[in-house]
Amino acid sequence: MRLHPTLFLFLSVLLSSNVIFSQQAILQGVITDAGTDEALIGVSVRVGTTGAATDVNGQYRFELTAGNYEVEFIYTGYESRKQPVRLVAGQTLTLNMKLGDANNLLQQATVTAGKFEKPLGEVTVSLDVLKPRLLENVNASQVDESLVKVPGVSIIDGQASIRGGAGFSYGAGTRVLLLVDDIPALQVDAGFPNWGDFPVENISQIEVLKGAASALYGSSAMNGIINIRTGFAKDKPETDVAVFSQIWGNPKEEDNYYPGEEGSKINRKWWGQDTSYIQVPIETGFSFCHRRKAGKLDMVIGSYGLYRDSYNKDTYARYMRVTPNFRYRINDRLTLGLNTNFNVGRSGSFFIWANDTTGAYTAGLNSESFSRGRLRFTLDPSMQYFDKSGNRHKILSRYYYVHNENSGNQSNDSRMYYGEYQYQRAMERIGLVATAGVVAMYTTIDAELYNNANYNTQNFAGYLQLDYKAFDRLNLSGGMRYERNILHSPEIIRIDDTETDTIPNGVTREGKPVFRIGANYQAARATYFRASWGQGYRYPTIAEKFIQTDFSAGNTVRPNPRLVSETGWTAEVGLKQGFAIGGWQGFIDLTGFVSEYDQMMEFSLDKIFPQVVFKSKNIGDSRITGWEVSLMGQGSVGNGTLFLLTGYTSINPKYKLAPDEVFDPVKYGLPDSVNVLKYRYRHTFKCDAEYVWRGLAVGSSVQYNSHMEAIDAIFEYGITGVNAFRKEHNKGFTILDLRVSQKFGKHLKASLLFGNVLNAVYSVRPALLEGPRSYTVRLDWKM
Repeated sequence: MRLHPTLFLFLSVLLSSNVIFSQQAILQGVITDAGTDEALIGVSVRVGTTGAATDVNGQYRFELTAGNYEVEFIYTGYESRKQPVRLVAGQTLTLNMKLGDANNLLQQATVTAGKFEKPLGEVTVSLDVLKPRLLENVNASQVDESLVKVPGVSIIDGQASIRGGAGFSYGAGTRVLLLVDDIPALQVDAGFPNWGDFPVENISQIEVLKGAASALYGSSAMNGIINIRTGFAKDKPETDVAVFSQIWGNPKEEDNYYPGEEGSKINRKWWGQDTSYIQVPIETGFSFCHRRKAGKLDMVIGSYGLYRDSYNKDTYARYMRVTPNFRYRINDRLTLGLNTNFNVGRSGSFFIWANDTTGAYTAGLNSESFSRGRLRFTLDPSMQYFDKSGNRHKILSRYYYVHNENSGNQSNDSRMYYGEYQYQRAMERIGLVATAGVVAMYTTIDAELYNNANYNTQNFAGYLQLDYKAFDRLNLSGGMRYERNILHSPEIIRIDDTETDTIPNGVTREGKPVFRIGANYQAARATYFRASWGQGYRYPTIAEKFIQTDFSAGNTVRPNPRLVSETGWTAEVGLKQGFAIGGWQGFIDLTGFVSEYDQMMEFSLDKIFPQVVFKSKNIGDSRITGWEVSLMGQGSVGNGTLFLLTGYTSINPKYKLAPDEVFDPVKYGLPDSVNVLKYRYRHTFKCDAEYVWRGLAVGSSVQYNSHMEAIDAIFEYGITGVNAFRKEHNKGFTILDLRVSQKFGKHLKASLLFGNVLNAVYSVRPALLEGPRSYTVRLDWKM
């Protein structure tokens, strides 16, 4: 019997398809963390030329032709694994894999440089990583108390500076952008970081990027970025509880350095000797964090409370923070999140001391300020979606509310609405990652500080960055960003009782592009050379342009509506060299850098008659050159484990003069003829080391800052005791802290900490003395 041609063709196709199907096999499995058994999301699984990433449950699946293969598992921050497999036709083979943390610190995962995970050794810029163990071990009640241990980072009156990029800004304006989970977290009216808002009880790591990075992150990132990454729930529920208490001892008595008073001693202690109830300055508090998964829902509930009566008289803090965070996995591709942060409290402080001797820890005339009550909270809805092609779509948003009811007509209210859409496409076959996005931010501000007027700002931006990896050794990065700012303000701005200024129609508009490029070449297994150049752009804050307030007797800050934005760039070359000495491994990082700022904004003396007036002014152009060397390591030494973070930074911060220009100290409000940017330390050294043996840990921390050469002349000669104190303490200062802790079983740890062990007398900025020796007890309970 002859088959009809059509039927013959159908049967042939059917039989051939069965043969083909019978030659196919399935490879599947789950990838987990070797230490915690937690499913790892986004692990790159490669089989020959085919690749895929694990889903939210850590699962992968391939349909492959029968044969022999080598399966490779790659995950940033973990050791890569390879496994040969043989697939038989019709077989379903399950290959589960446990990945352990990379023993090489250069492989630890970072995200700030490119908005996707990349090993530390491969980034094209200077970037340091702080782990949460350091915040816990030093009993940091605020993030900034640990950041000062990072080489090149200084904190002056709450404002961060990286490698001398900023000085003392009087609480307004910053060149370092602060992020929490990639979202801007500065108080919008002043560009000020409220360090007490950030959850030290729930941090996975802090990444510090040094240098201009505005291509991805925008205004205020001229000098660098501090990105706080919070933790999320793991497969096993976790609960961390800590309680602590700190007291300060007596200040060191110094020989009196005033002429005619030789032989007498300076005693700066006031507590226990006045009519106040404070016998000993004290700080006490608690932290709590619970993380757990409930089906598809991840939950983190954190809380922190602090009660402090400081060594500075009438300086105190009482606040409570609650941080519930949620993440819900709708399916393998779509995840929704909501992070929240609520902070209520009150505080008191003063701006300048009464004098440098018996009044060093008491307020100068009319320089006190009090927050009678405050409420700050953030709501951060987010969404992440992977389409069928593996492209990532991400939406980040924030509502940030601030209400500060302050004394001295300094109350303020602000609201920020932030939204960002980000698209990322990873083209693994050609080694390219493209990241693009758009940003919109709207703020409203109403404050006594700004003439009791209403202000609102609008910021729109678009960005694109390409990261390319060639030959498995060369990483190239390039990006651009266009940013547009619109400011609505009153049309008539009152400068003082006799002077006003005009902003046409009360609207200011400005837009600028910025660019960055970088390269990183892996010359050997643990040798990485890098070079980068990036532009920065910073628009003035409301506080810098419009603040109007008084501080102390006869001193005032006035608006400057004609303040314009500053631009700049940073270039650097660097080398990261990994090493291993027995069971101890780490890396050395050597960097040379130069930063230039055009139309740099700083608060400066404007006039001294009939009263002393400060303004934020465009002081001109500046250049900062320098170099930095740091070393980070961890691993076995003897029978224990040694952790080390240390570094030295040297800078040369100068005003950039025209070829025929002679430096004029009067123009810049400086007390002498030295052409040095104000409020900078030329030389800083940091070292934090801890040795752990069984359950016992012993650690120490050393910080050295050279003498601050240049400050405002009005500080030098117009405030009691500043000039005499600076002359007596002109060699810089060294701070030594010690700590010891003991674990009892798996859950309980007790710690003793000794701050400023040498009881050094020092000042980070003029007219405000830092604390004497302190003693801290801390108990940690982990379940």
